[in-house]
Amino acid sequence: MRDGVRPSTPADAPAIVELLLEAGLRPNREPRDLHWKYWQERPDWPGSRSFVLTKGNEILAHAAIIPGTFLQGTRRVRIIHMIDWAARRTAPVAGVSLMKYVGRLTDALLAVGGSIQTLQILPHIGFRPYGTVTGYVRALYPLRIFRRGAQPSWRLPLRLARSAFWALTAPSYDNDWRARRLDRHETSSVASVLPTRMGDAGVPERSEELFAYTLACPILPMELYALEKNGRVRGYFLLALAPGQVRIADCWVDSEDPADWRALIQCAVGRAMQSRDAAEVAIWASDPVLSRSVEECGFHRRNARPVQLLAARNFVIPAATLRVQMLDSDAAFHHPGHAVLWA
Repeated sequence: MRDGVRPSTPADAPAIVELLLEAGLRPNREPRDLHWKYWQERPDWPGSRSFVLTKGNEILAHAAIIPGTFLQGTRRVRIIHMIDWAARRTAPVAGVSLMKYVGRLTDALLAVGGSIQTLQILPHIGFRPYGTVTGYVRALYPLRIFRRGAQPSWRLPLRLARSAFWALTAPSYDNDWRARRLDRHETSSVASVLPTRMGDAGVPERSEELFAYTLACPILPMELYALEKNGRVRGYFLLALAPGQVRIADCWVDSEDPADWRALIQCAVGRAMQSRDAAEVAIWASDPVLSRSVEECGFHRRNARPVQLLAARNFVIPAATLRVQMLDSDAAFHHPGHAVLWA
């Protein structure tokens, strides 16, 4: 077998899982999960979304990708977010070599957060800061924390009291906006309200086909809703149902009016409250409009992740706000097999 980088195939799955485990990661092991992440057809990327660097029959490094496009000014910037990136301890340089190979396939690599080790490596490779994405949470049913196996400690009563206070003081709105759930064959319902360019800000491009692919996720249940007012579709939101937590993985409304964005968030919260398992609802925000809206809807800041970009050679990325959502990374569906609550 020729040495070097190649797209992976389903036959590589056991070796990829073994490599990720060796690197201390918690990979998906179910064949259907791996197939959806790496090899299931996706409209914005032909072929495999998983790559391996090999020497003989041995896989030395692995990286999978989540492709995307950002609308920025008059340009369409192709971006890749890498996931499941790891290398053998005996070949640490292999991981960097694989990243550089993947970087040549796009306009820029996107990194959102990362482990301590990853954050130390990225600047040396050439990644540059491009803002911050903040994780927000709103408590829904604090007592459900106990259902999710919360470990007894002196902090638990304080955590429960805080969550209860947040839930009781969160605002509620009675408005004429409605949310209608869509299945995989109804994604065309939101075609007229997909994200559009917003000045110089970088806005992620979406498509009906991307939502159809996302709704087929076997790792976490996904729910897509059309946001309607007076019988007309005005926006959408995508929910990911993780253990104990509903994630607003993506959202958009065709308006610059803050009241309309608050209505969107409140409709998403209302749907999240119908989940029989949810203790809380979480969202990412990296732009001022969405950040202000979620805070006014009773969400609280819990964490911040650096957003970094590595531009391809001779490609210049304009300095502007980048609107990053969970759907642009694996944050929409990744979980360690148990609840990880923010509230």
